[in-house]
Parts: sequence; structure tokens; C-alpha cells
Amino acid sequence: MNEAWFVRYAEAAAMKMVTHLFTDAGRTWRQAAKVNSQGRMIYEALQRELQGPLGGAVVAQVRRNAELIRSVPADIAREMTEHIMRRSFEGLRASDIAQELLSLYPHISEVKANLIARTETNKTATALTQSRSEILGIRWYRWRTSEDARVRESHRIMDKVLVAWDDPPSPEELAHERSYGHYHAGCIFNCRCYPEPLIDLDFVQWPCKVYRNGAIRLMTRKEFEAIWSPSMAG
Repeated sequence: MNEAWFVRYAEAAAMKMVTHLFTDAGRTWRQAAKVNSQGRMIYEALQRELQGPLGGAVVAQVRRNAELIRSVPADIAREMTEHIMRRSFEGLRASDIAQELLSLYPHISEVKANLIARTETNKTATALTQSRSEILGIRWYRWRTSEDARVRESHRIMDKVLVAWDDPPSPEELAHERSYGHYHAGCIFNCRCYPEPLIDLDFVQWPCKVYRNGAIRLMTRKEFEAIWSPSMAG
């Protein structure tokens, strides 16, 4: 196998996945912009961003995805990445994609299947959301879970909690469990959570739980406005 060729292929495949998610996520942001008081500004910023180079966080995610792709044989990796992209665009959940990978490639482990499937969806989507938020000056997001019986206790604690991008929590520490470090929604194994960017305080029911400096506390809107990004306050 031409190793240099395969490295190039893996990086190109990872970039293709990320840029598709990047564009698709833009649709969601444009929808949010329509009902926001600063919708025009957000929409124009998105247009400039989508036409320009990808941010450093996105490039870093591409490289992580490429490493995963390179961990399996070249011919299998090609089929696998194309399958993941196609099924993701059809709206299939990462856990279901992982099960399909196990059926199509029974010689790979379940851990590997889940790792690849979830990395190409949850972690990449979060990286894109964070990159876009930072470009637009949106410092906070609301942690959202799937709100079902499968949600782990540490993440149930985080549901609807406001989190700053520069201050990721350790959900396990908050739940007095073994810590896996600090991370954002969707950025840990088997996680189905996602970050919902906070672009308007009217979208929040006050008082609201806020994570700050290692703890969750209930804040009123007035209290939160004191730490809210001034560039987005209205």
C-alpha cells in the first residue's frame, strides 16, 4: 500500500466529512438568526465565514478524524467513510451508524465502530459549533441531552445548564463520580448531548442553571447579564 497516498486520502475524506457538516450546520444557524434581534448581523457573519478558510478548531478535528480513518485498511476506510457520510446526511444517529458498521465490517471491534461513528458526528459537530460561536463572539451555550432513559446521571445534571466555551465542565465531578476531565457537550465517549448556542437571552426560561468556576448555580437574568458577552447583549 502507498502509505503517503493513504495519508492524503484519509485527510481528504476527513475534510469532506467536516465541511459537509459545516455547511449543514449553517442552515440551523440561519434559522436561529431569523428569529433573533441581531439576525441580519449573524447571517452576514455566517456568509463571510462559510466563504472563508475553516478555523483552527475545525482543522484540528479533521486531523483527529484522519487518524481514526488511518487506523483501518485503506479499502475498508474508503467504504466506511463514504457510508458514514451518506447515512449521516440521511439523518441516522451515530449509534445506529455504528451498528451498521459492525454488520458491514464484523472483523472490527464494537469499540472501534462506535468510536469512528461518534467521532464523525458528535465531536465534529461540537467542534464546528464552538468554532462558529467564537467567530461570532457567542461565549455561551446551553447543554442539551437526549432527555431519555439512556442519559447518564452526570449528563442529566448538565441538561439545560448554560456553559461558557472557555470554561468546560467536568460533569462526572459534579456528580461525584470518576472524572474524565473537562469537556463540552458531545465530546466524550458514547455521548449524545449537543451544545445549543445562546444567541438571545429571551430563549431562556429564567431563573436558569449556570455552570461557572466548577459549580452549577441558579441565576436570574439580571445576574447572568453581568457575565453575558457585551457584544451580544441586547
